[in-house]
Amino acid sequence: MPAISADTVALPRIPTVDPTAADRPVVSVTTAPSGFEGEGFPVRRAFAGALLEDLDPFIHLDQMGEVEYAPGEPKGTPWHPHRGFETVTYIIDGIFEHQDSNGGGGTITNGDTQWMTAGAGILHIERPPEHLVVSGGLFHGIQLWVSLPKAEKWAPPRYQDLRATEVSLLSSPDAGALVRVIAGEVAGHAGPGQTYTPMTMLHASLAPGAALELPWREDFNALAYVLAGAGSAGVERVLVSTGQLVSFGPGDAIRLEASKGQESRSPELEVLLLGGRPIREPVAWYGPFVMNTKAELLEAFEDYQAGKLGTIPAAHHTPDHIVESGIDQSGTDE
Repeated sequence: MPAISADTVALPRIPTVDPTAADRPVVSVTTAPSGFEGEGFPVRRAFAGALLEDLDPFIHLDQMGEVEYAPGEPKGTPWHPHRGFETVTYIIDGIFEHQDSNGGGGTITNGDTQWMTAGAGILHIERPPEHLVVSGGLFHGIQLWVSLPKAEKWAPPRYQDLRATEVSLLSSPDAGALVRVIAGEVAGHAGPGQTYTPMTMLHASLAPGAALELPWREDFNALAYVLAGAGSAGVERVLVSTGQLVSFGPGDAIRLEASKGQESRSPELEVLLLGGRPIREPVAWYGPFVMNTKAELLEAFEDYQAGKLGTIPAAHHTPDHIVESGIDQSGTDE
């Protein structure tokens, strides 16, 4: 991530949280196991062990890297399908390319985000560019899956290219913390991401010893995933470190604090903060599809095998509205 902190530039300050606000308690802390995804790039499964009702509307979160690739080592994913949710790829360090069957695509690097709505169905591929494969280099990012409510699962696919220069940058009152607003809003400052499901996505960097207290919508859940560093969560000051997910209980404010001593490789506490309005609908999830019923999952696999989720390369001028089997897939019956 490019060198920037809340005390190196003039940024809007997050106002001090109302002292009457109810601080959200820490409900659980889980540790992400490590694994491999796609063609073999290392990931931490951030949501493993957390309760689905605490995560709703979020489904899945991978921390990709942090890894220093040698020449020839960088890896991505092959072409694969999705339906019924949105994928959010946020690159902290490195370069990633995206291409999909709806004509979306682009290259993202330090601080950029690709927001893909699979909706009714899409094929896509994510991979490092060829020059990075040849040279190797640092790679670190996250991929988040956001479920769509039943009424939006048949929405037309879309792609958003969100540049690091477009996010709202905010600081804590004492400039000890930098907050990047990627989607949703904090204290009236909105991020560029357009979401079907009401939600907030932030990346906070806390200097050693700094604290961050944020107002938080009562109707949203609240999650904090530690990307790097060490610190504490909640007014209880529950200790957390790299690869741990904090689930907060009800309230309208959340608190984080960075430890005064940090490892040299993680000089600050880096946290991904997520909040969303729970959908509270049945979830049927298998592989690349997130639907409401097993029958809809079977239909998704059948449609994929029949070539109904898109073509490679992308077919341009495709309709923004798909109709199959007498069902208007924009969400209303014919």
